[in-house]
Amino acid sequence: MHGKLASTALLGFSAIAAAAPWGNSWSTTVSSSYSTASVASSTHSSVSASGTAIPPINDLDNISAADLAAIEQVAGGTLSNATGGAKPSGNSITSVAFVAFNELFEVAFFTELVYNITNNVHGFDHIPNRDSVLNILKVHLADEELHAINAIKAVQGVANTTIAPCQYTFPVTTFNDSIALASKFTDVVLSTLPDIQTIFAQNNDAGLIRGVGSVIGQEGEQDGFYRELLGKVPAQLPFLTAGARNFAFNAINQNFIVPGSSCPARDTLLAGLNGGEGLKLFDVLNIETSASEFTDETDIEATFSVLTSTQQPAAQSFAVQSTPSNCLTYINQQNVPLQFPVTLELSGKNDGKIEFTAPFPGKTHFLNGLTIAVVTDSCNLTDVDQISEHTVFGPALIEVN
Repeated sequence: MHGKLASTALLGFSAIAAAAPWGNSWSTTVSSSYSTASVASSTHSSVSASGTAIPPINDLDNISAADLAAIEQVAGGTLSNATGGAKPSGNSITSVAFVAFNELFEVAFFTELVYNITNNVHGFDHIPNRDSVLNILKVHLADEELHAINAIKAVQGVANTTIAPCQYTFPVTTFNDSIALASKFTDVVLSTLPDIQTIFAQNNDAGLIRGVGSVIGQEGEQDGFYRELLGKVPAQLPFLTAGARNFAFNAINQNFIVPGSSCPARDTLLAGLNGGEGLKLFDVLNIETSASEFTDETDIEATFSVLTSTQQPAAQSFAVQSTPSNCLTYINQQNVPLQFPVTLELSGKNDGKIEFTAPFPGKTHFLNGLTIAVVTDSCNLTDVDQISEHTVFGPALIEVN
């Protein structure tokens, strides 16, 4: 998805034409090619529903009062003016920094989407109820900008660090694919923010919990709109799938940050802030089975793949070592994780690729909604925190209904 881009942190088509996303967890529902729409100056500001220019992503860390007021007008509400409490722990402020990292990615996505619809870019030029949909998406863009500003300012105030945008690529070329992608990454956000709240509680930073709770509700409202556009029931599940910040961090890093590009925010999160625990890098787990085969009406044997060695950012590489303790692990809804032992062995093709199979018991365990799949180095894990600690490859994201 490439139109006029809203930040110097976003690359034009010519710069990323060969930079396909590293995994295919997202491309099971979206195209892996790129739009050839012309790209204008990367300092362009998107336009709000009222015709007011919205600042580029790079300006969100030092936004003027007038620009903030313009965003608030579009969003229909204000940035919180609540005073801060006690200084948060390092683990909590690292989590807030992750929220900023995630929100900047979302701002970049919706900036491009709004531009492509506004300018009738091919693939975005025949949308039912176009004007109404466009105005709603402009509100969502403003919402995400306020979420980003809120988190960025918190990190600046506590850790004297600015979380800046990275260079992104979005593997979609049509409106429908874009909405499907927005729904999927919003599902991941909704799985992750409760983990952030848990980290706050564990570190005695209860004062931060309520604000994140308000964002969870707001993101859920957005996702219901995307699901309705896709012809689905707006509410996905009675209890949404549990997640962890490491899963969301790696999903963004593997699929949307241009490989090989500089991303200081990623480096900050890997190191941690104010003595907090840094986030972890996982290698890619690919889904080889077609997305249409995953249902809650049948049990199937699904095929996955990993590479024997993949160079990751921060000079980290992962070499596969097959052990009896490797498991393909599924997290679905708020249920006990499912684990299936797998053997990671070279195929003999000398291509560095390992394929393996594992059951996907969609019918037996009613695996509806979002399922997070990872390869772990232990098969005796009972909760999401343990799984995050023992993940080697992932996440692969499976959506049913």
